[in-house]
Order: sequence, then C-alpha cells, then structure tokens
Amino acid sequence: MEEPAGPGALQAPGRTVIAETAVAKVAAIAARSVPGVFALGSGTARALSALRDAVAGSDLGQGVRVELGQTQVAVDINLVAVYGEPLQDLAARVRAAVYRAVEELVGLEVIEVNVEINDVHLPGLA
Repeated sequence: MEEPAGPGALQAPGRTVIAETAVAKVAAIAARSVPGVFALGSGTARALSALRDAVAGSDLGQGVRVELGQTQVAVDINLVAVYGEPLQDLAARVRAAVYRAVEELVGLEVIEVNVEINDVHLPGLA
C-alpha cells in the first residue's frame, strides 16, 4: 500500500535544513515573474553577474538577500523596473509574489519583504 503524500502525510523522523541560497532563489524567481521587473540587482551587481555568467553560470539569487530564522524569514529585493511601470504598484506586486512563493514553497513565515527599486530600464537603450 502506498503512503499518502502532501499535507497530513505521516511524518518520518529527521530534520530538514533549508539554506539561505534556496530561499533567495525561490524569492528571486517569484520577483522576476512579475511583469514590469526588468532585472534584479544593482548596476554593479548585474555587471559582475554578467562576468560570472560568462565564466561559471548564472546566479539566480542575485538582487535578493534573506535573513533566515528557524521558522521565519525576511527578504530584501533589489530590482530594476521597466520604464512606464507604476513603481509603487510594481513593488506591491513583487512583495505579494515573494510572500506567496516563499510561504508556499519553502514553508517559512515571511515577516517582511523590502523592495528597493534602484533603476528604471528604458527599452531600446543599452
């Protein structure tokens, strides 16, 4: 007989450790999925990331910092918005997406999501 999976499934003994890197990647993917987000990270971080990508591969957690406790997490998102996007609305949508993803996928209580919009991208300009 197959054991049930998901909520309410029998718990086997042991512990689970979720690294800050994993939480940062979940938060970054959620933030990038919001329409109006051009990129994550500051200009300097994006330039260094492009260099890293050319050498070793992509850093999916770029632009995200997490403070991880036993059952709670705080997330800081640093991003570049697409020009024409209402910035306060964009920040609210990013915040909601990150809250939802981290709570549902990681299983930690999100105590805050701080969003810093450090630049605006003008399509067609380098």
